Parts: sequence; C-alpha cells; structure tokens
Amino acid sequence: MNICLFSADEIARGVIEARDERARHILKILHKTQGDSFSAGVVGGQAGTAFISAVVDGEIHFSFTGESDGKPLFPLDLVIGFPRPIQLKRLLRDAAGLGARSVHLTATELGEKSYLESNIVKDGGAQRMLLDGTAQAASTHVPALFVHNSLDECLSVLAEKSDSLKIALDNVGAEKSLIALFPAIQSAASVTAAIGSERGWSENERRILESAGYARCSMGTRVLRTETAATTAMSLILGAMGFLG
Repeated sequence: MNICLFSADEIARGVIEARDERARHILKILHKTQGDSFSAGVVGGQAGTAFISAVVDGEIHFSFTGESDGKPLFPLDLVIGFPRPIQLKRLLRDAAGLGARSVHLTATELGEKSYLESNIVKDGGAQRMLLDGTAQAASTHVPALFVHNSLDECLSVLAEKSDSLKIALDNVGAEKSLIALFPAIQSAASVTAAIGSERGWSENERRILESAGYARCSMGTRVLRTETAATTAMSLILGAMGFLG
C-alpha cells in the first residue's frame, strides 16, 4: 500500500477506526504516530498528505491536504472473458496498477458459466482488488468495472468509442502479432483490447469481433492464462503508446 485511499466522506470525517486495515498498516507497518504524516488520497480525486493529529486507542485522527489531481488513467479499455475468481483477483489488481481506464468482464460461449455467478463482483471483492492495485501504484483513480452477459452486449456498450483501435488477442488463426500492430497503437488515441476466457474465443465470437472492427492478433504460440495474457498485453500496449517510458 503506497498510498492510503479514502472516500470523500472519510476525508471530511478525518478518523480511521482502530479495526480498519489502513489504521493497522499506518501504525504497525509504517510505524507512524501523532505528529507524523503519510501519503493519502481521495478515491477518484486528489492525492496528497495526511497529518496525524492524534492516536487514541488505535484510532487515528488526521487532516488531509490535497497536492495534485492524482495519476490519470490511460486510454486503454479491456474486454475480458470472465475467468475463474482467483485469476480475476490478480487480473484486476494488475489492471488497476498499470492504469487501464476500464475493465469489461463478459460471459463467453466457451467460458465456465458458473464464474459469472460468483460473488466476487456482488460482494465487493472485485472492487477491493481494483482499490488494492490503485493503492499499490500510488494512484487515486480507479478503473471502471462493468459486467456483461455476452460478448455481443459488451461490444455494443463499447461501440461508442469510435476513435479506439480495437484489438482481439487470439492464438488461433490470427494472421498478425500484437507487436506487428505497434505502429497503429503508437498513433491511436485509445485502445480497446479483448482477451478471451480460459478456452478462448468461439468461432462465432471471432466473427462477432471481426464484424465489430477488432483486429485479431497473437502473442506467440504459447497458451497463456487469461490473467497472464491480459497483464502482458496491457504492458505491451501501454509501452507502445508511450505511457511506460
């Protein structure tokens, strides 16, 4: 945790309760006490410094001074075939850490249907992973998260991003490599990257993607986990766009 994130209401209240994980981190890991300061930020807002005015029975009283608008998210939207929950947690943390603008989780024809019914989104676990990745990156801006019942539905929502370069990762029958698309990526205003679920895309989904303007490309012949493929693709795309230099 390289920054402690708070809601606007928490910042206004200026108190972290003793049982809060952030209080334990500040006191036990950072070894902060009255008179000290720590990096803090408002979720979706300013980053700055929090000053500890008192520590009473493990409860931290603080004031916050905003110093910047925080690190902006990058113009990269992800379409992800819903993976198994344990993979999804790592994927979301990395997506937030790398600064993707949004993550669209979608059911796919070959994906495990039960994953979409998992509680990870409903119980807030997915959002916690995004916050965790954002805090790791010392950022305040959290990627938007969406869930769709089909690839058709997902692409319809994203269709309004007409200026976006559309890429679909596929290690079956793709004629180009992702690296071969670097010149187009470098000049793109934004990129939408689609990564299939564990069993990849169906032939019908390949037709849907191509009809929607997605260029199918590969990252070699090795079959990667969804989380590995997503993190690797994000790194390559953001690097080509000049955001990781």
